[in-house]
Amino acid sequence: MRVAVLSAEAVPYSKTGGLGDVAGALPKALRQVGIDAFLITPLYLQTKGADVGHPAIDDLDIEWRGGVYRAKVFYSEANGSPTFLIAAPEYFHRSAIYGFWEDYERFAFFNQASLALIKRVGAPPDIIHLNDWHCGFAAVKIAHLRFWDSYWRNPRTVFSIHNLAYQGIFDAEELWKLGFGSEFERNAFMFNGAASALKAGLAVSDMLSAVSRTYAKEIQQPENGYDLDWLLRQRSNKFFGITNGIDYDVWNPATDSQLPAHFNASDIHGKRMCKRALLDKFFLPIDLERPIFASITRLTAQKGFELIQQVAAELLATGAYFIALGSGDKSYEDFLQKLRDYAPRQVGIFKGYNEDLAHLIEAGADMFLMPSKFEPCGLNQMYSLRYGTVPIVRAVGGLEDTVQNFDVVRGKGNGYKFRELSSDKFLEKIYEALFAYYEPETWRKIQWNGMTEDNSWENAARNYVALYQMTKS
Repeated sequence: MRVAVLSAEAVPYSKTGGLGDVAGALPKALRQVGIDAFLITPLYLQTKGADVGHPAIDDLDIEWRGGVYRAKVFYSEANGSPTFLIAAPEYFHRSAIYGFWEDYERFAFFNQASLALIKRVGAPPDIIHLNDWHCGFAAVKIAHLRFWDSYWRNPRTVFSIHNLAYQGIFDAEELWKLGFGSEFERNAFMFNGAASALKAGLAVSDMLSAVSRTYAKEIQQPENGYDLDWLLRQRSNKFFGITNGIDYDVWNPATDSQLPAHFNASDIHGKRMCKRALLDKFFLPIDLERPIFASITRLTAQKGFELIQQVAAELLATGAYFIALGSGDKSYEDFLQKLRDYAPRQVGIFKGYNEDLAHLIEAGADMFLMPSKFEPCGLNQMYSLRYGTVPIVRAVGGLEDTVQNFDVVRGKGNGYKFRELSSDKFLEKIYEALFAYYEPETWRKIQWNGMTEDNSWENAARNYVALYQMTKS
């Protein structure tokens, strides 16, 4: 089976969030289970060094806005799978990956270029796997091309929702400029008086998926559906939830090059050295008996950060450390700075994102806080499980699917979770986790349960292969 994966971002070439991690890992995982998979993604200004690869095509002609745009394509295998990076400086050499008034045009171009590239490099794929609103344009174009171009008659499309909140909405009057002039195409995009690339992808793709089973259920309800729940319910027989995996080659405490010491489920002694290094990194007193609570997140309302604000005083009153890595809403950033100023011997903060530091935090922390309002899948809780850092999460989306509340009687479960969006419920679980932390045998059992879970991409890839086979049948 031949599978083309299209994504606006993919590690290591580009990343703003979980989409980048998933799109970078999936093609590699598919190849490891015998699928001929390749990735197509833009070549951004942010793509650095050897990851850019080498020139592969100098003359990719793309029908675009009534003319022909000639682009270059680079080839790389930096993510462990064949990857084509489309170079179009006009659209992709920007100060950031997203956030521009014509993002809809930039990614419509990326889709058009991707289809031209697919046709250029060989036989039609069996599956074209499209990710999030940025790829909704390709779903519509393929559905339209099937009627008159035999190359596109057999490929089937799978459209994955990573976050329904981002819908790629733009003025419907722009559709003609992007090459969507037929009534079928315009109807696919129309949404509440505007055009939505996400709605278009959901409406016309052959199969739909969400990045966790629980999230797939949640977004079919009005309170989580962002006005698209009706469409997802309408297409529910073509809609499945598959929980993402994590790349065990990258996130493995036994081999992680970012760590000062290694450890595994059977021998966890190296985690203590990582804890020492983490405290030292943030200039905090070296007391290895005190627990470290950690947060690595975008500082947004989605992540439930106000709950962390509301429990911060009680958390610090326990004597624990709190270390946070992230950026986003200025009010949240300011809060973290004030917290650091208030308790400089207990709090460490890093504004922004640093991949190496993220690895050290996962390895050195004892507990990971993730009280999300909604969480399509979440990856950090799976990183935490892998690194023996016990997650405390709200039971939504992928957090519900991957974290099982610890049952001290049966010794089952790998973390702590609460359901009500309440600081009191969150704090209850923090106290419960602290009680277990000071019972070494109990804590070791929770760590063992988490570290031996199979959250690998190989497991997730097999579920995607089953979805592809269903799509083709």
